[in-house]
Amino acid sequence: MSGPAFLDTNILVYAALQPDARSEAARALLAQRGVISVQVLNEFTNVAHRRLHLSWPQIEQAQKPIRVLFPSPMAISVQTHEAAVAIAARTGYQPCDALSIASALEAQCETLLSEDLQDGRIIDRRLTIRNPFR
Repeated sequence: MSGPAFLDTNILVYAALQPDARSEAARALLAQRGVISVQVLNEFTNVAHRRLHLSWPQIEQAQKPIRVLFPSPMAISVQTHEAAVAIAARTGYQPCDALSIASALEAQCETLLSEDLQDGRIIDRRLTIRNPFR
């Protein structure tokens, strides 16, 4: 893999919140840095609150190391949104997944690391989706 990878929300969840067999691998991926977007931070917060039932102070605590590793997550612009809608229409991915794909493309990443998307799929001939837990 050349250049930074785009990390999907599940990498952050396994690394920071959910003790799991995948946690060590997820922490190793975070240590390599890479790219995340504000959307990934929002999804992380949503998972922590709604699925894992963490309190707001616990969520803030969990986000601190992420904010150190990724001090400047990518913003989501109208152009990113429009690209995501086009990707969703073309690929059948849900809009939130297409937004991660659009952000990864915008960041010129060659790899998007996600457990939830189709491992090995190539988007726009330049972004490969990889499941790092496979």
